[in-house]
Amino acid sequence: MSALAQPTRLAVFSLLVRAGTGGMTAGDLAAELGTPSNTMSAHLTVLNHAGLTSSRRSGRNIFYAAHPDMIRQLTVFLVRECCDGCTGVCEHLQSDLDACKSAGTAPRAGTA
Repeated sequence: MSALAQPTRLAVFSLLVRAGTGGMTAGDLAAELGTPSNTMSAHLTVLNHAGLTSSRRSGRNIFYAAHPDMIRQLTVFLVRECCDGCTGVCEHLQSDLDACKSAGTAPRAGTA
């Protein structure tokens, strides 16, 4: 969770999720977010170590891709272990997910 707590890393992960399996290069990510290349490399290293991304070389480029399944696993863990399946805590979870799916974006905190 700490890997995604930093705003730039969260933005990087979000871009990589939207990029799909093809991923993006560090340079493209840096340009998109207006982040210096050396800083982007540090952010990608943190995301890689957290298991949220992977990289692959293609010629002279390195492409980074997200592992969104890790977010699913984390969510399931939090609901099962931290909330202990308490319906009062999680009662709006399904409607939030349904709203996200139909709108194509995540609902804002405090709505639902």
